[in-house]
Amino acid sequence: MNESELNERTAEVRRAVAEAAHRAGRDLDGVEILPVTKGFPASMVRLVTAAGFLAVGENRVSEAEAKRAELERTAPPAVAWHMIGHLQRNKSARAVTLFDRIDSVDSLRLASRLAAELEAIDRTELPVLVQVNASGEASKGGFDVAGAVDAVRAIRNLPRLRVRGLMTMAPFDAPEAELRAVFGRTRRCLEACQNEILGFDGSVLSMGMSGDFEIAVEEGATQVRLGTALLGERPR
Repeated sequence: MNESELNERTAEVRRAVAEAAHRAGRDLDGVEILPVTKGFPASMVRLVTAAGFLAVGENRVSEAEAKRAELERTAPPAVAWHMIGHLQRNKSARAVTLFDRIDSVDSLRLASRLAAELEAIDRTELPVLVQVNASGEASKGGFDVAGAVDAVRAIRNLPRLRVRGLMTMAPFDAPEAELRAVFGRTRRCLEACQNEILGFDGSVLSMGMSGDFEIAVEEGATQVRLGTALLGERPR
């Protein structure tokens, strides 16, 4: 992909997001597009930065490390790095030095480990999203809906972690009604956290990927995570 192709895809995606927001009576400015650069070379990070994106999402610690190292050999782009995949606890020390935000905190054990690693390197704070398993799938991580408020409250009480909101993943290839149910449950989960946890604004609701982002926007997403819809097919 070249700069011209990315600009065309960016315009198409922004138009789709704007139309979905309009259908829901929402403001387009309330939805952020996060390019998912996993599986793409480091050059793609430069491209999306040149296209005006301020952050990228990566799924693997080792892949993000390699890309950052490659980019920093020359003039590194001004971009925030988000961890959006499952993070193993034994990689927490590397993650807290590498990422600007962890969008997939799926257990109290992981949250506690991250807090300890932040203290070890004296990093003042790390923004995080709490992952909710709103579909109930055994294959997906995250807190169940019933326990989400307590989980957010507990993670907010850990030192140096700053909970910015929630993240969820919907089932792949699910019918629209099921997608809406999953996204709606997550939105209501966030609303419950805002109502029940003193001082929690929870401004980020990250849900929706390439196959379902328009539905996610209609259901209240403030961030959609887009790989192939924005960047094309990943290199094999």
